[in-house]
This record gives sequence, C-alpha cells and structure tokens, in this order.
Amino acid sequence: MVVVEVLRVGGRACLGVKVDLPGCSAPLLLVVAEKGFVMCGFLNLEVAERLGVAAAVVSGVRSFGDVLGAEVRAVTGRAVELGVRVGMKGEEALRLMF
Repeated sequence: MVVVEVLRVGGRACLGVKVDLPGCSAPLLLVVAEKGFVMCGFLNLEVAERLGVAAAVVSGVRSFGDVLGAEVRAVTGRAVELGVRVGMKGEEALRLMF
C-alpha cells in the first residue's frame, strides 16, 4: 500500500510518502519540502550526495510523525549548506528545507 499525504511543517505544506513493502515490518518513508527531503534508512544517502540534493536520514520510523520527531542521523553536503545538522529533529531539518 502507498499513502501520500500533505503534512504541515511550520505552517508550510510538504509531501509525505509511505510505502508498505511486502515481507517487511518497516515502511519506506519520505517527507519532501521545497529544497530537500527527510528520508528513512531504506533510501541511499550516497546517491543523494552524488546527485547534489539536500537530504537527511532518520531511522527507526514507522509513521510521518515519527519522521518529524526522529533525530537526524546523517545528512548530505547540500543539506549542511541549508543548516541541517546531525542530531536535530526531522521537523527542524524540514523547516530549513523551505
């Protein structure tokens, strides 16, 4: 099942995508803002870095709320340029990606 939802972060709209994968207990989660995105560990940070996009990784998440509340574990160089840092919450990272 795929769920696409508009989320509000700091009064701004971003797009949440959740994919329940067959045979897997954890979903793939992605929350997209205007200048970047926060993703779960299913997605590849090295590829995001090579493509020059602003991305932050959170882990241990099962819902959009979890993504917003989880601690950022890794970031791309472009995300760092926007002010995103390891240790901040996903919601804080997304606010910087508008």
